Amino acid sequence: QVQLVESGGGLVQAGDSLRLSCAASGRTFSTYAMAWFRQAPGKEREFVATINWSGGSTYYEDSVKGRFTISRDNAKNTVYLQMNSLKPEDTAVYYCAAKKIFVISTMTQSGTYAYWGQGTQVTVSS
Repeated sequence: QVQLVESGGGLVQAGDSLRLSCAASGRTFSTYAMAWFRQAPGKEREFVATINWSGGSTYYEDSVKGRFTISRDNAKNTVYLQMNSLKPEDTAVYYCAAKKIFVISTMTQSGTYAYWGQGTQVTVSS
C-alpha cells in the first residue's frame, strides 16, 4: 500500500513557476514508478509526466516538454514536478500516481496506476 499526498499548488500568473510535491508513505516508495496527471474542469484526466523507480528515465506530455521537470528523492519518499513558464491552459487539479512497473507503452494510461493522491489545484491567470 502506498498513500500519496500532494502539495504546492496555488494561484500564479502566466510565466510564473511552481513546484509540486508528492509525499509517499511506505518503505517501498523507491520501487514504484511515479507520475503526474492533471484534470481541468470539464475535461478528462490527462498524463503530464512520469519517472521510473531510480529517476533515470522520464517521459513528458508534449505540451509540457521543456517547461516541466519531474524528479524524485527516494530518501525523502517524494516526487516533484517543477513547472516553469506556466500558461493559463496549465490550470487544473494535479494528481500524483504510483504503480509498480514502469512500462513505456502504458505510462500515459491512468487506469494502469494503482495509487493516487487527492490532488492539488493549480490556477494560472493570464
